[in-house]
Amino acid sequence: MRLADFNESKPWRGVRSVHGMPHHSGKYSSATTGGHVVYESRLELARLLLADFDPEVRGIFAQPCRLTARVGARVRHHVPDFLLLMRSGTVRVVNVKPAGRLKDPKIVEALAWPGELFQQHGWDYEIWSGAGRALLENVRFLAGYRRPGVVPEAEVEQAWQQVVDGEELALAERRLAGDRPSQEARPPFMVLLWAGRLTTDLSRPLSGESVLRRCT
Repeated sequence: MRLADFNESKPWRGVRSVHGMPHHSGKYSSATTGGHVVYESRLELARLLLADFDPEVRGIFAQPCRLTARVGARVRHHVPDFLLLMRSGTVRVVNVKPAGRLKDPKIVEALAWPGELFQQHGWDYEIWSGAGRALLENVRFLAGYRRPGVVPEAEVEQAWQQVVDGEELALAERRLAGDRPSQEARPPFMVLLWAGRLTTDLSRPLSGESVLRRCT
């Protein structure tokens, strides 16, 4: 397989919703790809959000291919959940499974042989089962600011020029707001956090006490 083979590719399986189905599938509007990326569960959506938020990810492909291999005496098939193209040029293949299912030896075996093939190919392989609640809630909130134009670019640049490395969010908001209520100055900082121009500790709930760090 070559990475170029995935350009303009479509997901291997179609995503559909049926009343009563146990999983929640859909299409996520990705800022990274500029289009929709399919997912088949809320856990997959969580991993997709983190990939879209990660400044090191520059390409996301859902259900990128179907593997067929002889494993022992059996012919096995597998469709991985995501393929991520990193800015470093490396490729990471991601399978998403709830932590509880990874206790099943059959599941462990079913995920192991695809990983061996991908790693032999020189690609990274990840089995993902979730992240901290605060991190996911923060990223879901920031994702509301992922689209260009949600906040006027002039306001974003003004916030970038005024923010001081190491200060708390509440202080930065008060300075930018001037005579306005401080919460009115919050959106530009959320855009900067989503874009990775600012960072803060997202393992804790985002608040006025969050310390902002300049990245570029």
